[in-house]
Amino acid sequence: MGVVTVSAAYGAGGAEVGRAVAERLGLAFHDRAIPAEVAGRLGVPLAEAEANDETVARGLWRLITSLGAVPDPGGGVVPVALPPDERAFRQQTERVVREIADGPGGVLLGRAAALVLGDRPGTLHVRLDGPPERRLEAAVARTGRPREEVRQEMAANDTARGAYVRHFYRRDPSAAGAYHLVVDSTALPLGTVVDLVVSAARARGIGSV
Repeated sequence: MGVVTVSAAYGAGGAEVGRAVAERLGLAFHDRAIPAEVAGRLGVPLAEAEANDETVARGLWRLITSLGAVPDPGGGVVPVALPPDERAFRQQTERVVREIADGPGGVLLGRAAALVLGDRPGTLHVRLDGPPERRLEAAVARTGRPREEVRQEMAANDTARGAYVRHFYRRDPSAAGAYHLVVDSTALPLGTVVDLVVSAARARGIGSV
């Protein structure tokens, strides 16, 4: 079946494109399922896995370590001998990504999956990006939220994702060398972007027959 990894800058339509590509190729779309699986393996609430997903949360884990406990979704804390840190989240995330590639395959959004899987056969690595102002306009149009609020979220999101990849992989997430296909998804209709990704995936033998 194969794997398509989608790395997308904020506002570049990663979730929309990834979900549509998965449907067209007959593959599962892996987004929130990955942090949920990581949370289960580490024995922490999903919110903590999502907080550590594509971010470097040193301050949070220093605080938890000092308390000797992890938050309980039902309230209070759950004592642990050694709380999982950012590296544990990264290692478990990589393990889940590789298991998906070894198993049924699918479309993976984020998680530095292109760097985790590298040159593995049966993969297509895609980067969606675009000029910041056009990404901002696209995000505002899709969400209907105030422009300044979206601008601040975009800046924080771009910084966090870049920090995660640089911290753990010593790479620039926007560098073209990590991907087979790089698309300015703000310059084309998302339907056209989906067509491009699907065509590239099928050319690499990915997807259901």
